[in-house]
Amino acid sequence: MATRQSSYALGHSEHELERLSRQAEVFAPFTRQLFEQAGISSGMRILDVGCGAGDVAFLAAELVGPNGEVVGADHSAAAVEWAVARAQEQRISNVKFLEGDPVVLKFEQQFDAVVGRLVLMYYPDPVDAIRKLARHVRRGGLIIFQEFDMENARSFPTAPTFDRAVGWMKQTLSATNTRVQLGLELYPVFLAAGLPAPKLRIDALIGGGSEFPCEILAAAIQSLLPMMEKLKIATSAEVEVSTLAKRMRDEVMTGKGVVLSPALIGAWSRKG
Repeated sequence: MATRQSSYALGHSEHELERLSRQAEVFAPFTRQLFEQAGISSGMRILDVGCGAGDVAFLAAELVGPNGEVVGADHSAAAVEWAVARAQEQRISNVKFLEGDPVVLKFEQQFDAVVGRLVLMYYPDPVDAIRKLARHVRRGGLIIFQEFDMENARSFPTAPTFDRAVGWMKQTLSATNTRVQLGLELYPVFLAAGLPAPKLRIDALIGGGSEFPCEILAAAIQSLLPMMEKLKIATSAEVEVSTLAKRMRDEVMTGKGVVLSPALIGAWSRKG
């Protein structure tokens, strides 16, 4: 897999960190099922890669219980500060957060598992990242990642505003070298990193009318808007972000249709 430079086009503003937490709420059942199916259990020591606002770390902390430990790491100081404040507010004592990229960080003790959600898609070389992250995992330990296949996001019958917003997001992320279909690449990525063939699962949100959280897509577009304008993909006047969620929902309801989120594809393997 070719190496390419990538950048996190969504940024780390307070708006974006809040959006990540709202997104985490709707994806939490899928990630919980993935972790439980893969074998995350009480007493384990977990490394959460690219912890962001801390939601995956908090979920892992719940699963490993008071006798377990979760370490979340992120290169963004703003994200780490946000996650630490949330942990203190929620009185979660079995999780801690570090600033830095866990691909290059050193740890005194190995982990029972390394996990990540929507993070490898931003690495210039996911194979190299997994290979280096696996060094932090004990023999027989778990490597678990959950990534998007953004081609799954669509409406039926066609809701033009929703599909246009999805197109803006895919185009902007792709232009900043984000792998928008990395979920489908996880199997060969694990193999290329020297791991045993991973097991896979796929999940997605689907809903009609008011059931689908259009606000999350609209909030992502808002975070991406500065980059979208810089790349001349769309202007703020075209996007009209303040009414975007309502317009998407109204179109879906008028058409009595449904919309689908990007697919969340989970892969897990044990270190040989």
